[in-house]
Amino acid sequence: MMAGKLTAGAGILLVTANVGSLFEDPENLQKTWLREFCQTVQSHRPQFVALHCQEVGGKNYEASMTHVDSFIKELLSSDAMKDFNRVRVYLDKNYTSQEQFTALGCCYFLHESLKNIQQFDFRAKKFRKVVGKEVYSDALSSTATLEKEKFPQDYFPECKWSRKGFIRTRWALADCAFDLLNIHLFHDASNLVAWEKSPSVYSSSRQKALAYTLDR
Repeated sequence: MMAGKLTAGAGILLVTANVGSLFEDPENLQKTWLREFCQTVQSHRPQFVALHCQEVGGKNYEASMTHVDSFIKELLSSDAMKDFNRVRVYLDKNYTSQEQFTALGCCYFLHESLKNIQQFDFRAKKFRKVVGKEVYSDALSSTATLEKEKFPQDYFPECKWSRKGFIRTRWALADCAFDLLNIHLFHDASNLVAWEKSPSVYSSSRQKALAYTLDR
């Protein structure tokens, strides 16, 4: 988590979290996590909140993906977020498309006091005014306000199938334009293999994937 000032005194809160386990225990762990998140928002009182999630739906996503909608609904209806009158939520939930599925989720909240904020349309190649609350969970690859990509399979040949990839959005606040990147890099599949040499083979895979993303 990172909190600070973006530009013109606007407060910004950046949160990234691997939320996979939340959807396996929605009645306890998920509610506790949401309560802590909302308390953090109320404590820092930001005007722009970016929440980047990895492993949306959990490891058993076929059984747990149904809990994602209730998670977002609770988040949007919470008292802590009531003064954020513009919202953009992007959820990659389509696990049936193995070639594109990343299980990434991006939530952006814009406070009613925040003026002159725009989001980039990658298709039209220009910034657009942000209005209302919108949730996207279908066909993210064709959504104009983001770039989503899954890392090539040969970047991690030890894994038969991986959800690792990234989602990028671009924003402009006053005269400050910036990208926000939700990226899920490869983990250490085996501590024994990682211990064999330094840097480990997994570090090389992460470095390669990060370089691929930055070159986009």
